[in-house]
Amino acid sequence: DDQIRMKDVPERFFDWNTPFHGPSSFDSHTHDTTTTTTTITTITADITEEEEEEAMWILGRIPNIASEFFSATLPTELKKNENDEQEEVERKQRNILYSIIYALRFMHKDKYEPEFIRTYRRDIISSPAVRDSLYAIMDEDAKWDHMIQSRTKVDQMLSDISEGVRSEEARTMEQENVRSLRISLKHAQSKLDESLLEETNLTHQIAQLTQDLNHDSSNDKDKNTKDKDAKDKDEDDDDDDDDELFGDDDDDDDDDDNTKIKNKEEKREKIQSLDSHLKTVKELVKACADQVTRTATDLKAAEATHTDMINSQSDVIQITKRISRSKLWNTADYRQYLSTLTEHRHVMDVYGYLNLLKEGNSAIRSKTFNNNNNNGNNDDATQKDKDAKNDKNKRSRRFDWDYYRTCTSEGLRSVCYKFALSPNRVGIKLEDNLTLPNGFSWDKLMPQEDGTNTNTNTTKIEATPSDPKDWEPPLVEESDPRTFASDMVGSGELILLSTAHGETDDAHPELLDPLRGCRYVAAMELAFEPRIRRHLRAIYRLNAVLTTRPTKKGLDSIDYFHEFYGLHLLRQKPIKDHFPMDEREAELRKTGLSLEERQMLDEETKRRERDSCLQFMNLLKAERSNHLKIHIHLPYTDQGDDAHWYKQKDDFFNSREMQDHSCLMTELEKVYLPSNDDSTEWNDERRKILRLALTSILLPQFEAETRRDLREASTKIAIDAAGKNLQRMSMEGPYRPSHLLGENRFIQPTGDLKIVGVSVSSDSRDASYLAALSERGELTDHLAIPVGTQVDDPKMREKVITFLMHARPAAILVGTHGGLSSRLVSRKLGDLVTQATERWNNRGIQGQDEDDDEFQEKQKQFELMYNIHDDDEEEDFEWKCNVDLIDDNVSQLFGRSVRGKKEFPEASVNLKCAISIARHAKDPLAELCYAWSVASDMGTFGTEMLFLNIHPLQQVLPKSILLREYERALCHAVAQVGVDVNLACTFDHLHGLLSFVPGFGPRKAASLKQSLVRTGGVVASRKDLLAKRFLGPVVYSNAVAFIRIRSVGALENKSLHPLDDTRLHPDVYHRHNWAVKIAKDAFEIAETSESGADKENETYTALRDAMQDSKSQVKALFLATKEEYEHVHGRWDDVGKWDPKINVPSERWQDKVEDLDLETFAEMIETNNMGKWLSHLIMIKWEFRLPFEDPRKPMEPLDREVLFQLITGETDQTLCAGKEVTGKVARNTEFGSRIKLEGDVPGFIPLRNLADGHVESAEDIVKVGSVITAIITEVKKDHMCCDLSLKSEDFLRQPSEWGRPKSLPPLDQFFDKHSASLLEADMNKEREARMAALQLTLKKTRIDGNESMDVDQNEKRSSRVTRRACAHPAFRNARNDEVLKELKEGGESMVGEALIRPSSKVADCLAVNWMFRPGIIKVIEVSEEDKDNDASIGNTLKIKDEAYGSIDELLARYISPLNDRVEEAINHRKFSKLSEDHVDEKLKQMKKANPAGVFYYLCWNEKYPGYLSLRYIINTARHHAIGLAPDGFVWFRKTYPTLDKLLNAFKINPRGPSTPSMPPKSSKPQPPSRPSESRAPRWGARSIPAPPSVPPPPPTNTYVAPVTAVAASGWNQPPPALPPLPNYQPMPSHPPTNSWGPPPPPPPPPTYPPNLHH
Repeated sequence: DDQIRMKDVPERFFDWNTPFHGPSSFDSHTHDTTTTTTTITTITADITEEEEEEAMWILGRIPNIASEFFSATLPTELKKNENDEQEEVERKQRNILYSIIYALRFMHKDKYEPEFIRTYRRDIISSPAVRDSLYAIMDEDAKWDHMIQSRTKVDQMLSDISEGVRSEEARTMEQENVRSLRISLKHAQSKLDESLLEETNLTHQIAQLTQDLNHDSSNDKDKNTKDKDAKDKDEDDDDDDDDELFGDDDDDDDDDDNTKIKNKEEKREKIQSLDSHLKTVKELVKACADQVTRTATDLKAAEATHTDMINSQSDVIQITKRISRSKLWNTADYRQYLSTLTEHRHVMDVYGYLNLLKEGNSAIRSKTFNNNNNNGNNDDATQKDKDAKNDKNKRSRRFDWDYYRTCTSEGLRSVCYKFALSPNRVGIKLEDNLTLPNGFSWDKLMPQEDGTNTNTNTTKIEATPSDPKDWEPPLVEESDPRTFASDMVGSGELILLSTAHGETDDAHPELLDPLRGCRYVAAMELAFEPRIRRHLRAIYRLNAVLTTRPTKKGLDSIDYFHEFYGLHLLRQKPIKDHFPMDEREAELRKTGLSLEERQMLDEETKRRERDSCLQFMNLLKAERSNHLKIHIHLPYTDQGDDAHWYKQKDDFFNSREMQDHSCLMTELEKVYLPSNDDSTEWNDERRKILRLALTSILLPQFEAETRRDLREASTKIAIDAAGKNLQRMSMEGPYRPSHLLGENRFIQPTGDLKIVGVSVSSDSRDASYLAALSERGELTDHLAIPVGTQVDDPKMREKVITFLMHARPAAILVGTHGGLSSRLVSRKLGDLVTQATERWNNRGIQGQDEDDDEFQEKQKQFELMYNIHDDDEEEDFEWKCNVDLIDDNVSQLFGRSVRGKKEFPEASVNLKCAISIARHAKDPLAELCYAWSVASDMGTFGTEMLFLNIHPLQQVLPKSILLREYERALCHAVAQVGVDVNLACTFDHLHGLLSFVPGFGPRKAASLKQSLVRTGGVVASRKDLLAKRFLGPVVYSNAVAFIRIRSVGALENKSLHPLDDTRLHPDVYHRHNWAVKIAKDAFEIAETSESGADKENETYTALRDAMQDSKSQVKALFLATKEEYEHVHGRWDDVGKWDPKINVPSERWQDKVEDLDLETFAEMIETNNMGKWLSHLIMIKWEFRLPFEDPRKPMEPLDREVLFQLITGETDQTLCAGKEVTGKVARNTEFGSRIKLEGDVPGFIPLRNLADGHVESAEDIVKVGSVITAIITEVKKDHMCCDLSLKSEDFLRQPSEWGRPKSLPPLDQFFDKHSASLLEADMNKEREARMAALQLTLKKTRIDGNESMDVDQNEKRSSRVTRRACAHPAFRNARNDEVLKELKEGGESMVGEALIRPSSKVADCLAVNWMFRPGIIKVIEVSEEDKDNDASIGNTLKIKDEAYGSIDELLARYISPLNDRVEEAINHRKFSKLSEDHVDEKLKQMKKANPAGVFYYLCWNEKYPGYLSLRYIINTARHHAIGLAPDGFVWFRKTYPTLDKLLNAFKINPRGPSTPSMPPKSSKPQPPSRPSESRAPRWGARSIPAPPSVPPPPPTNTYVAPVTAVAASGWNQPPPALPPLPNYQPMPSHPPTNSWGPPPPPPPPPTYPPNLHH
């Protein structure tokens, strides 16, 4: 609260945290001390695309703005050509958009409240529709922000899901990389080994060849040596024979040498070749070694980085395969789709689909990794972390998706899309088919995606190929579904899910289908796809219908005159009537229509939508009261028995298989089934998927969504209607006395008048009051009219006249709460007022028999008696006064509120009501604002407004939204009327007005009042509010123009600024002297150089002269108009309706200001870059003429319809022709019988309607005091009475033949009249049977209650149950078992209610079946006294010694307080819902844990229903019985007002209070009793046991019904508020005994004569 008071922002903006979606560089203007003028020029900065997008979105959601926007496209006669037309259209539409944007900027950046913008920023917010919808723009701005945030959240979710899958795909790529490196390493190592081996071989070969070459060289050398030696020897021997024998020896040697040489050369060449090859091999070895080293290094690094992925390589691949990303979503496509969404529901569709996929992906990962963990591939720490994460996910996941998670985790997603089309492609095809003129194109491309891998390198994912086969479901060639499933099961890809526990295959053969899980996965993902949901939802809305049918309670209670008649048999009403017309349909219907015809069509559409929504709110109200059931569905294919369709069981209405969903199925089959021929078996499988998605997922969700949307739309319409009702109430002007009705309020304002309020008591035990109020609404005097006294009694008459002559009010207003008594009192007061005014006005007339001295003495006594002084202005005052009836709904609230008790702590309720009646007549708006000013315990203001009868549906509307609408309505009214700040801070009953000034609120208003009290002064000028720091600059700018500084009270003789009591903002007469300039220019007064006080006086004089000139012109125009009218038409009776703003054309104004060209002046100001101010300049002109005129029209007299309802409390639904009523014969006349109906409404039965035949005298048919049931033939509201009939032909007429009152809404065209007539016929048969039984019970006696002549007068009454002629909604002419059956069938809605029936025990007794908790009914016997006849209810009803005057009083004073006791008990901190045995066990456990403690609990007494059991333990478990009484809780014959006080007494003495013993009847002296040695024990300490006593048993005149359920009764209305009675006498109890334990059994029932049957 302190933050709200101190922060310089409007109080209603304090918790408005919607962010601004405009340019970030746009800064809020810093307010100076007097104005915010520069804001007007800075607010029109450049408009961003985001602002324009939001403005277009808001425009489409507010019908008034949309209608203005699109109506600008129509050509008008002023347009000369198409170019001008287009420019004009664009200009108008641009102004509307800019008005929305500027309004948001004003509210966000400058913190201007809507009422300030509406009035003082009209030049910037040029669109009238935008100005009238500023609060709606605020609400839609918050919704836009919510939608944007949701879109951002969903986009982030899409990124997270896509990134998670991309990371897994990247992990798969890394795994492939490691595997490739290992293969490369293996190949490199193998190649290296081969090269090394080759190197070794080459080295060995070279070595061998080198060795051989060296060996050959050595042999040649040895041979040469030997040859040389042999040659030398041969030469010596000269042996020639050898040459001849062996030939030429030299030639052979030469050949050998050549061969050897050749071999050597070859070896040398080979060695060289091998050396060269070896060198190459060595280089290859080195290269292979380097390759092995590099590959090994890369492999080691990859293995070190991705160890986890390497270990789970198969898991990641399996996860990627099972997720099937390409089949389910395309990130770029969904991001593009998301950016185009403007409806929050469509955004949440994307969220739901992504969330579903996220759940499935999570299940797949969890299942795969859990299997891996089970194989021992994970350590304990990692497993614990994953288990903790899984537990957290389990807590947050949706349990209705468990089966889907199970199926996806088993890999069924990848299986189902082997024969089914992916949902995102189905959605795209469906959207194109429904939105594009040519439908879906088979060459459509999916958008490309930008993905990011684990190395943060951006890569482009290839676009989906344009093969048309990608847009059709995959075909399974040469295989039927059964074979396909068998093959998949055999391969391990398809898992057979186990059947449900306890279900046999014969009972559920579908559980054996191996593709059942696949179909479920496909159906779930298909049903959640956002495009599919969006377009199927639209189709569903166009085809869905609404059906209502009565419940058991509705069948019994809804007749032709019931509140819900016409709602209980609606049959297949299209729900599209409850929503705005589809744009395409609207455009088609508007084609070729003129502007007027389009506007008429829009109005008709809005009216139908409004009526349908209000009807649905009534349906919800009826459903809440268990009168009917609402079903939203597609049309049924078969209704069964057409006449009694509403008797079908719930299974029929809840079955989706019985609904005709072909409109949805046809569109899905077009895009889901293959275009080419596929096998029938596979198409059947796909149809099963579609059927499952529709019947099990989509239709239930669409029904719930539609019901929720209907409730939201209806709530919005109903709250708007309630706000408009309150606005009409708040814009009702002050009461204008009859003597001022002949004057125009603009010429002679009503002003502040003295008023006397009269509150007539509706209770025979309370006095009525007259309260006299001063001009300021202060109580000056009051007069009480005691109980049983009439205002015109001889003694009271003179008191009232004297009181009125002292007060001399302008009007006396009587509240209607007293009913017919108020009407009678107002008539009598009228006579007394006539006498009082005659005495006053004739006080100066001297009588003929009076001399001068006697007359002067009489004058002195008169002046002394009525406080008239010589200088009194009223000495020559002619007193005029009238008496009128007024609605005191608000006043009755004040009389019983906290604020009334605070302001008048000693006053009675009726006196406070009388004060409020007078205040409400003086200023209805102030009294409504005063009702708002009280905060609840939770700090919520305005909760008292919820008790006012503002709208019939206000009880079923959300309280917070309703109060917000009420606050806005009051803000609008206060902004139009204005507030005198000094009076508001002086008087409490006017202070509430200050809370609704723009910028203020309850806390800031209270802070201003405290500041003024603290400074001890008043506000003498508007500038003082800012100069003295009463207000901050922002609040000042918002509020100052709505605050009035008037010359009243302490400022009556002060010189005030003339414009401080006008609607002009200080910007135009302080910051800029434009108002002063206009005034001086009008009188051609030149500007002077004077300063200080002289200039101020000159300014004030110029302003006063201009204002006086304009006021004179207003009066002159009125007189001229009156003269012209009377010259032509005669007397002018509608003088009060003349309005100079409406009825006077501009050319007839001849005041000085009219001669000025304000438009040119405004253009000059705008040219100087000072903003647009034309509306302010025009306001200056009108404020000169009518300064702060009250826009409210005077309070209208109550018309006959409203007056009848206020006086009698009856409406056309409760009292109309054809309705049966019960009443008592009050008087018989020669013309008929006068009847007093329930509610004291008088009735009359003419002689002709007393019987079917001729009637001579009413006494022959009915007797005075008889209770009769008659038929209403006519309601005469002017006379406040009804005409009745007893003729049988009127009883036998069908209720529908009497006609439906015009004030009731007409029957819906979809109401099944045929079924209603059949139902009505059945009810008529039951009524005839009931009437026959009643006649039999009365033994064919006359209605006077006397026995017929053929019956013995001394015959005793029959012992069977006597039926009563009672029409009370809580009464049942039924036996006990029938009432119990009705209760049993009703459910828990009747907890705390009571049904009353004739007693089956005693003839003149009733039995009240009271359901005080679920399943338990207590029956209370009520004795009847002062009965008119056997069939009537006793005029006095008694429970024990307490008497009640009627059933209503009994329910209000006995049953209702008992319900309060029950509510207090079950909400008590020590109350336990456990049984008595369980409570005892709990106490024993607590005692065992803490032996020193004493523990106790309260629970229900199981043996004696209606009693509590106080269970406690000191040493052992014990208990007391606690009785319930209307005024408290009974314990040991003593009644405690609250349960806490009883428990405090119990803590003092747990064993029960001591009861004084009765003195002996014997006259012998008794010995003195021993003084008590006991002392008050300390709670928790051990004490000496006192003599125990048992609690009183239930009273002997009650018995308990069997445990059963409670029925909802038609008696659901709250009982009338009654004052508390004297202390309730507790029920008698048995004297205490000396034994512990449970209470004794109840005494036996009383004995009855033998001829009575129980």
